[in-house]
Amino acid sequence: MIIINDEHVTLETPGGPMRTHIVRPGAPGRYPGIVFYSEIFQITAPIRRTAAMLAGHGYVVAMPEIYHEFEPAGTILAYDQAGSDRGNVLKTTKELASYDADARAAIDHLKSRPDCTGRIGAMGICIGGHLAFRAAMNPDVLATACFYATDIHKAGLGKGMNDDSIQRAADIKGELLMIWGRQDPHIPTEGRMKVLNRLNELGIRLSWHEVNGAHAFMRDEGARYDPELAYSLYGLVFDLFHRKLAEGDQSATPASSTETRH
Repeated sequence: MIIINDEHVTLETPGGPMRTHIVRPGAPGRYPGIVFYSEIFQITAPIRRTAAMLAGHGYVVAMPEIYHEFEPAGTILAYDQAGSDRGNVLKTTKELASYDADARAAIDHLKSRPDCTGRIGAMGICIGGHLAFRAAMNPDVLATACFYATDIHKAGLGKGMNDDSIQRAADIKGELLMIWGRQDPHIPTEGRMKVLNRLNELGIRLSWHEVNGAHAFMRDEGARYDPELAYSLYGLVFDLFHRKLAEGDQSATPASSTETRH
């Protein structure tokens, strides 16, 4: 399946225009949509390759630039100390409500596209895992995959570092896939257990996987990349999305039971 990966749309948000990268299958037709959130570095080469993989499996993928209020469109932060410092500053400069408004804009865009079926999932890595978790609070998000989602356990997202993600987890109606690295210093065991206990308390439908990996073990650049883990875990992602976003969701309850484009 040929991938078209050079389309961008500019979505209007309360925080201003948000450049959003679109990757979709080249074959004509209508496909489910996925809002895919990057790390703090925005749309880097590893993120684009992951998006191409998702699209190649039959999805329209929308990648918002999460720091569009602060950086010029197309900005990519480097995988170095300066890039990390800038991304972490912006993470807690941006208003929490702005992250949520961005999610709504990306979901609405996908649902409006003639090449999208309107069945929506979300996925994210690092801060993107947390943003995908919050995107899942929208009732039209049917399935969400979160890779080592930072700061959920300590409410550290957004200005004031006092987010309500743990509390608002009750709003999640779709299915979750939560994946963590046991050697990730950003999310210690007690933090992971805090999230798991809350999701279990709420009875959220989820799969929970902890693997022996460091932070960023999915990123196909750098010493922490673990290709064997990545290969196996992408299989779980596609199982979730194929099952929940395809028209024939096998786990559905039987009926008899109770923007400017460039």
